[in-house]
Amino acid sequence: MILTRTRSRKPQPVEPGPWSRARLLVMLGAVAVVLVLTLVGGGLAIWYATNGNPQSTVAEAAEPAGAQPADNRPTRDEIAAAAMASVDPQAAFHPDPAPGPSASIEVPAPTVLDGIAGVATGFPQTPAGAVGQFAAIEQSVLESMSLPRAREIHAAWVRSGGPGFEQWTLTRNVTSFLTSARQGGVEKDLTTVVSAAPAAALVKGVDGPTWTLACVLLDVQAWIKTESRMGYGLCARMEWVEGRWQIAAGTEPATAPSAWPGSKAAAAAGWLTWIEGEAR
Repeated sequence: MILTRTRSRKPQPVEPGPWSRARLLVMLGAVAVVLVLTLVGGGLAIWYATNGNPQSTVAEAAEPAGAQPADNRPTRDEIAAAAMASVDPQAAFHPDPAPGPSASIEVPAPTVLDGIAGVATGFPQTPAGAVGQFAAIEQSVLESMSLPRAREIHAAWVRSGGPGFEQWTLTRNVTSFLTSARQGGVEKDLTTVVSAAPAAALVKGVDGPTWTLACVLLDVQAWIKTESRMGYGLCARMEWVEGRWQIAAGTEPATAPSAWPGSKAAAAAGWLTWIEGEAR
């Protein structure tokens, strides 16, 4: 589906919800339960229009900085607010592996592992680079599960006009985790370990070489009394400013449905398997 911009309709902001208490209680129960929340790509197919090659089509979609969108092109707000593909709610709980390999996206590795606010950086000015930077921001916040660290990262990586710290989905997820896992205080216990690794990604849209709507699916695992696991997908507006990708101004993108990574539902919805490339 390709969106077209119309003058008669103004898109309404769509705010993604944080991890719910019920969702985290399932994840962090007395037994290990797998809950997968994936971000599917039923919005703009910019990245997948030519021979199934996401990188080549994203490059073709890019325009010179400052170019005005044509009448048949979506605005940035329309790209962000566009509803994503709908899948059966039960698809989040069933592996149902796809019969063959899924399409993939190659994301460059960072050139700086300990960048501003401790976040890996040094990604190139490409849509795939924006995906890599957003994943690095997410990983840093979720693996720390610390509100002070989240605040530091927010200050360094979210532009003025972007989601405020209290309203930022990642802040709300950290708060939900600490509450539901009964981790008193503002950060996780020393005995609790959280890992977040990118499993899949997609580019929902681009607007010239300095703006990308990047989506990342993280494989999140937590060790408290038992190992628990879930997939978590999220999108962000990313803008190239001051030589690096940062989370741009504007409301957060539309909420995504859930499907098990590598499943038939995820493949049908457009998830692209994450392949880490070389640093550029």
